[in-house]
Amino acid sequence: MSAAAESRLKALDAVLDAQPASEALADELFAVVEALGAQPTLRRALTDPSTPDAVRSQLTQSLFGDRVSGATVAVLSEAARVRWGTAGSFITALERQGVRALLRVAQEAGQLDELEDQLFKVERLVDANPELRRTLGDRRTPIEARQALLGDLIEGRVLPTVASLARRAVAARKRTFDLTVEDYLKSAAELRERAVATVTVARPLTEEQQARIKAALSRQTGRDVNLRVVLDPGVIGGVHVTLGDEVIEGTVAGRLTDAQRKLA
Repeated sequence: MSAAAESRLKALDAVLDAQPASEALADELFAVVEALGAQPTLRRALTDPSTPDAVRSQLTQSLFGDRVSGATVAVLSEAARVRWGTAGSFITALERQGVRALLRVAQEAGQLDELEDQLFKVERLVDANPELRRTLGDRRTPIEARQALLGDLIEGRVLPTVASLARRAVAARKRTFDLTVEDYLKSAAELRERAVATVTVARPLTEEQQARIKAALSRQTGRDVNLRVVLDPGVIGGVHVTLGDEVIEGTVAGRLTDAQRKLA
């Protein structure tokens, strides 16, 4: 992501964060995302670079002012004022705000740690079940049916905010369910200015081992790190770590592959 794009997102984040945290705000933002996705004319009107920024902002108020809350209008107006480059980027930015709204609800309830842990477990549940993964990703099946399928599996077992995010992730705006959930988890970490590291090992780590890995990664990144531990019997000793775009390969298999590549 370019520095300019990141700056635009952060400015919009600040507008959302100035609103009272509520699930209703998230629901309204998601509803607007769906409306924009289904109506190309509306989408183009709110992102047309030939239209003055202030006019696009005012248009959101005239279109949505009597349909959604003032908090939602504030976010929409600011989003329409920004030049995102593409209509897709505009929709993605609004989707991000809906997700952040739910994350802030959990944060204010002191449940953000629990949300991250449960959402990660939902992701692993789907990843471990190929049939479920295929069904959730089958665009020929109505999205409501796919969301209901996942809801039946997790409702009552996770926080309401987790269930809402999981259902939302079925839309897979990051191409797949798991990548979309990973994006949600990244947003949760950013909310607390943390990094996220996925650690793949063959056997469960002890608390002491996790603490050592977190300390090492925190020194490397300069900020706190959340660990996501994934068990994979195929890992032959050592640890495989993914931290953002960086991969730290410390497994025996990885070192052998690297040695073979150098010999070749």
